[in-house]
Amino acid sequence: MTNKRLERAADKVEIMDLSSNYMRGLDRLDGELERSVFWDDAYLDYGIYEGGPDGFIDYCQSSLKTHASNHHFIGQINIDLEGEEAYGEVYYQAFHRIKNEQGEDRDLFISGRYVDRYERRNGVWKIAYRSELVDWVRDEAAADAWFAGSQMIAGARKPADPLYDREVMKRTNNS
Repeated sequence: MTNKRLERAADKVEIMDLSSNYMRGLDRLDGELERSVFWDDAYLDYGIYEGGPDGFIDYCQSSLKTHASNHHFIGQINIDLEGEEAYGEVYYQAFHRIKNEQGEDRDLFISGRYVDRYERRNGVWKIAYRSELVDWVRDEAAADAWFAGSQMIAGARKPADPLYDREVMKRTNNS
């Protein structure tokens, strides 16, 4: 494999990590991590929000903290590299555990794509433009009563999520 091909592969992995960190920031309510993927002068167009990253992160973090949980899942990612710029399409599905006006738990599923423009500045890739396109939405009664009372380990928000406890992850059968 040539050095140029390796560089292009490394660029794509770095760009894909931006979407992974963005989603983790949403799910774990980690605004710092979510904010880290955008350039300061980035423009975001979500229909419900248009503007810079700081206002958007505040909007997301305050909206999501009212949810019991969230789970964002990334599908295929297509990236076209053009020198110090790249263009991407990122498929996603988002689960939100919410309450309706009557106080009933609901499962809200949103599926769509992010249409992105990335820029590499001083050797670092970040998002310069992001637009969210919604392809479908599904809202239904909460459907995981079987989970209540189980011995399964539940995910949580930062810092309570096991992801943030590296000491636990160092356990072995001998410790």
